[in-house]
Amino acid sequence: MNRIESTNDFVIRFANVNGSGSASANNLFAKAIFRLGIPVSPKNIFPSNIQGLATWYEVRVNDYGYLGRRGGVDFVVAVNNKTLWQDYDGLLPGGYFLYDSTKPLPDSFNRKDVITIGIPLTELCNKEFENPRLRQLLTNIIYVGALSSLFEMEFSILQESIEKQFKAKPKLAEPNIKALQLGFNYAEEHYKDVCGIRVRPSTKAHGQIMMDGNSATALGALYGGATVVGWYPITPSTSVIESFSKFATKYRKDVDGKIKAAIIQAEDELAAIGIVIGASWNGARAFTATSGPGLSLMNEFLGLAYFAEIPVVLVDVQRSGPSTGMPTRTQQSDMLSAAYASHGDTKNVLLIPCNPQECFQMTADAFDLADRLQTPIIVMSDLDLGMNDNMCPPLRWDDSREYDRGKVLTADQLEKLADKWGRYLDVDGDGICYRTYPGTHPTEGAYFTRGTSHDEYSAYTENSIVYEKNMHRLLLKWKTASKLLPGPRERNRDPDSKVGAIFYGTSSHSAYEALADLNKSGLPINSLRIRAFPFQADVEDFIDRHNLIFVIEQNRDGQMRTLLINELGTCTEKLVPIGNIDGMPITARYIKQEIKKVFQSRGILKTQAVKGGKK
Repeated sequence: MNRIESTNDFVIRFANVNGSGSASANNLFAKAIFRLGIPVSPKNIFPSNIQGLATWYEVRVNDYGYLGRRGGVDFVVAVNNKTLWQDYDGLLPGGYFLYDSTKPLPDSFNRKDVITIGIPLTELCNKEFENPRLRQLLTNIIYVGALSSLFEMEFSILQESIEKQFKAKPKLAEPNIKALQLGFNYAEEHYKDVCGIRVRPSTKAHGQIMMDGNSATALGALYGGATVVGWYPITPSTSVIESFSKFATKYRKDVDGKIKAAIIQAEDELAAIGIVIGASWNGARAFTATSGPGLSLMNEFLGLAYFAEIPVVLVDVQRSGPSTGMPTRTQQSDMLSAAYASHGDTKNVLLIPCNPQECFQMTADAFDLADRLQTPIIVMSDLDLGMNDNMCPPLRWDDSREYDRGKVLTADQLEKLADKWGRYLDVDGDGICYRTYPGTHPTEGAYFTRGTSHDEYSAYTENSIVYEKNMHRLLLKWKTASKLLPGPRERNRDPDSKVGAIFYGTSSHSAYEALADLNKSGLPINSLRIRAFPFQADVEDFIDRHNLIFVIEQNRDGQMRTLLINELGTCTEKLVPIGNIDGMPITARYIKQEIKKVFQSRGILKTQAVKGGKK
């Protein structure tokens, strides 16, 4: 039988029971790979919050630096009896199946193309440890020790990681190291040279960090100057606020030790964004975080902020499933609802990060953009990016940077105005008006905030002509916004190719890998990663230069494709949707498979793909 053989290039999946303490053991394995200098991408591909349900933790290891899911599993650590067959059946031919052999496998587990590795995890643990609660946790550490033998990893890396974790309580490190050694010794004795997968030290991950997107987002808000947070708990955005609170407690204190931030849990999502709008109108930098269901509830207030032109920063950690019923999984499912949130002719600025570094940078930038444009700025993260550790370049900050508060009139400027000040009067021709902070001047600069029914001086009106003029000005501001946002990232594999691909956010990692593989097989496809909405001229230019474009995203209805058609008037036949909707991070293999299907269905040959497709 041919076994999978590779060095620093494999996918391993841990199949556990939620609440069994497996997270720390699986994380120990992934971090050890990273400490060896090897690029790694760990993902909770079904992070259930319900005790006793199945949960899977997938680790992608590869020296090429690909960070998306590849597709297919080479090695399974199966310690959940309820999913044993599913895990066994899903292995690639030549793969490895490690299970707890304290109980024998059923006779039906008889694949001839799979290498079975039985380690009596429970039996080993029960013999060595008396504490029942400790046994459950240490059983997981035993299989990590076995992996270090099977993959010929440096055992010291794992031991040092445990010692560092329990530095303050070294007595707790002792049983963990013992369990690690138990697994290592058993695999050394019974399965020496059985596995063809190897882990060797590398330098490909040097200079990188591991961080989850929600923590990076929280740091971005802290560095961006946020002092007020209104929030309501909803998975998977809650940890954005929890991380911000932790960072503010540590880094945002005055000389008396008091935290210089107001973090207010509201009674619901609508109240949460109401807090943010009120604080922002008063001159504070404020934000909130939510997920799909919460975004829907916030729409009414988002419309108020849009038409009254109040700076607001909102972080949307996208997810699948409604607030009840379906499990919480990852998707890029809020693009349309966020872009056009609220009723009426509204358009919201979206920033779309693809890694923690961009989560940090874009969130910090969102506060400058909100102040500059006087409008809601929505940072579009997702569950995969927000809650999983991601490898990325270190976070950077320019200490000389000053906040851009936009067009804010001081008391002195108000007194020197030759003409009457109008809150919604555009004097510069960019669609953005001058505003004031409450209390800036005892008599000048005061105004009453309302929605669309105001004239240029903030007075109430129902005049249709005034309303129409104001709406056109908001559209002008929208065009100004496109010039201030981070531009798309383009990769041209062949300047003559007339086939392109557009993607964004966490779909980007697997898309880049899929396109690189297709290029090796003679199908050069140029790519564009969108990082913001409204779209810049570069997006329209890329579409114009290609005859066939795949739009890769993780939702059912092709929401980014719809935005491109709606905003740029692109021909629908030109944009081919490739959508993944199973709630799991999209894989490179799925993208390649779908692109090849399109070529086959249209009868397009490789040479025709470069020249523009079959006529």
